[in-house]
Amino acid sequence: MSSNIVIVESPAKAKTIEKYLGKDFKVLASYGHVRDLIPKEGAVDPVNGYAMKYAVIEKNEKHVAAIEKAIRKADALYLATDPDREGEAISWHLYELLNERGLLDDLEVHRVVFYEITKGAIQAAIDEPRGLSADLVNAQQARRALDYLVGFNLSPLLWKKVRQGLSAGRVQSPALRMIVERELEIEAFNPREYWTLEADVSQSGSEFAARLAEYRGEKVEQFTFENEQTATETRNALISAAGGQANAEESGGQLRVNAVERKQRKRNPAAPFTTSTMQQEASRKLGFGARRTMMTAQRLYEGIDTGEGAVGLITYMRTDSVNLSADAVTEIRGFIEERYGKDNLPDDVRTYKTKAKNAQEAHEGIRPTSVRNTPDDLKPHLNEDQFKLYSLIWKRTVACQMIHALFDMVALDLLPAKDPGVGRFRATGSTLVKPGFIAVYQEGQDDVKDDEAASALPKVEEGDMIDLRQVRADQHFTEPPPRYSEASLVKTLEEYGIGRPSTYASIISTLQNREYVEMDGKRFIPTDVGRVVNRFLANHFTQYVDYGFTARMEDELDEVSRGERDWVPVLEAFWTPFEKLVEEKDATVSRDDQSRLLGTDPKSGKPVSVRMGRYGAFVQIGTREDEEKPKFAGLRPGQKMDTIQMDEAMELFKLPRKLGETPEGEPVSASIGRFGPYVKYGNKFVSIKEDDPYTIELPRALELVAEKKIADANRLILDFPEQGIQVLNGRYGPYVTNKEKNARVPKDREPKTLTLAECEELLAAAPMRGRRGKAAKKKAAEKKATAKKAAKKKTTAKKKKKKKKAKARKKAGKKTAAKKGTGKSAPAAPAGGD
Repeated sequence: MSSNIVIVESPAKAKTIEKYLGKDFKVLASYGHVRDLIPKEGAVDPVNGYAMKYAVIEKNEKHVAAIEKAIRKADALYLATDPDREGEAISWHLYELLNERGLLDDLEVHRVVFYEITKGAIQAAIDEPRGLSADLVNAQQARRALDYLVGFNLSPLLWKKVRQGLSAGRVQSPALRMIVERELEIEAFNPREYWTLEADVSQSGSEFAARLAEYRGEKVEQFTFENEQTATETRNALISAAGGQANAEESGGQLRVNAVERKQRKRNPAAPFTTSTMQQEASRKLGFGARRTMMTAQRLYEGIDTGEGAVGLITYMRTDSVNLSADAVTEIRGFIEERYGKDNLPDDVRTYKTKAKNAQEAHEGIRPTSVRNTPDDLKPHLNEDQFKLYSLIWKRTVACQMIHALFDMVALDLLPAKDPGVGRFRATGSTLVKPGFIAVYQEGQDDVKDDEAASALPKVEEGDMIDLRQVRADQHFTEPPPRYSEASLVKTLEEYGIGRPSTYASIISTLQNREYVEMDGKRFIPTDVGRVVNRFLANHFTQYVDYGFTARMEDELDEVSRGERDWVPVLEAFWTPFEKLVEEKDATVSRDDQSRLLGTDPKSGKPVSVRMGRYGAFVQIGTREDEEKPKFAGLRPGQKMDTIQMDEAMELFKLPRKLGETPEGEPVSASIGRFGPYVKYGNKFVSIKEDDPYTIELPRALELVAEKKIADANRLILDFPEQGIQVLNGRYGPYVTNKEKNARVPKDREPKTLTLAECEELLAAAPMRGRRGKAAKKKAAEKKATAKKAAKKKTTAKKKKKKKKAKARKKAGKKTAAKKGTGKSAPAAPAGGD
């Protein structure tokens, strides 16, 4: 067994690192966190200084056991988890766990950190170990405790006051608020009409457009022309002033060049990627979601086999920093000079400053571990996602150290030749003179138009006459703000200082998994559930979904991570008022408060409301207090709680609709059931897939019934009604059934020729059919629970036995140490433990 044990989070990372360290080191994976707060009430105890009760994560128990086994014969343990708060916490939890089990008494324990998985970086980290950082651990513990206190207190309240299965989170709730508020802005938006006027002109065979910038001495603004009449009158006046004919297909006339402005514009490259900007750009350019981006980046960081073993291809992907190391910059600049020429290399090194609010522990931006690993060279070793993301990171990194792009910008002022005082047109154009970094990479943008997309203009001088072909008056309407995409949501969260880059992917996933939002293309739309939850939180927990409050909490956690603030007072300041508010709302807020009154039922005089239920939004006639049970009807697809009107709601109660009868006299109706819409004939049902139960008529219903009857007839091969035995066509072939047992028909037998005796023989040899329904589910659940309880009991007994042995060894070890002298000491555990 190796004398040095190194612990990292993932097996992929372990495999890459072990290759660099040699035979004296064994690298094992913890598979993420080894323990977490117990998943029940009391995990965080505010009464006793916010003491936390942890338990080993069940699925990782075997990995902890493997680590325990390995360190028993080792001399040193290196905790090499990720270099951020989360990584520090994983190392601390593992240290605490192993220490409690008496396994670290005679072991050197080191904490090592690195930001890229290369041989040099790993060796340097091993050569320069440090102790565990109490500040980083305490910041992570405070964050975890806050999330627990919010989740375990607010989520049950949502269950009681809105519906079961909902959740609220310290960071996810403000993110939901952003999406809902944007949707409300869009719904409340009133489009405003405006008109623009442009001249289509030509010079020496070159055609271009010029917009009206000034009319009769007044600057033209967006709403200068608000209707067709004023726009048309202005158009005719301009054409006339140019000496043209307003009603002609080509108006004719001329414009004179009054001024020519020429200047050069520089555009500088974007900074190296942070986690946030990488997620945004991968969304814009690759169509990747935040989770997909982070999973791909994780794999590139941990190591890819490039033919000579696994190697880490990018630096650590959870970072707020845009800095690059001096060695990396030297390599990048050397590569640029070789590949793109010295004229594409600026004289001075480009440096960038982090713009993100509340930037976390500073290290490098995301870059390739070596720019000499070009995307084309690595393509055979990468899957499609890895190649796309690596190319993006590589290009951005190289471009950030290249020279600026240079544009020639030209602006022309054009006046009507006949009457110059009527108006002034302005034409702009640009030409890319020197691509610089654009030859490698150009940053994408959200919901904006690139002002440098203008085409080149012909060469003209002041006083030149230009032919006017036509003046166009175009109608426009103002547009509402766009819905958030993943890229723009991540950008906004970062700007507000809400959450951290490493949490954005999980925030978005939680909102989708809880069905608080859905996607329209690549844009977020809040669902009815999301709106109800947001309304409840915004009305009753206003402070806790406030963007400023959430950002200030992040500030305070950052201060804890830097050792500038104690973590317990941070929790105390949050918990004391929060606990009181939860208790107050539990007592005073009713579930009925979350409903929306639509009107009064004209037949019964009872209130009609729309509310949220277990299976979604529904309309209710009456109340729970009524003697007669209320009537319910689910909303149709496309209908929303916030927009459904009284007349639409009453239409929902027309089901079941009686349609008529079949030719055999069976009553036919349409309705919606547990499994969706259906047509009922007699006591049988046909599922409706393309038709609407509210509009389907008898002829179409009879078509569906006829198809069903044919399918049922084809399904029946033989029938022995007196014995209750049938031979049927099933999904997997013909079979015999008596409703209690199913027996497959042998392949060498023709099903139609089976006799009653043969069917009875096949059924006698068949097993009983599996139990179905609630009773069967209940029995299966009970059986599973019993097995789990027995396994837990067995595990607890083993742990007690192991603990007893560990204590005995510890005691014996102390006696030996006292006789022999001093032993090796483990680093002191950080403050703020269990």
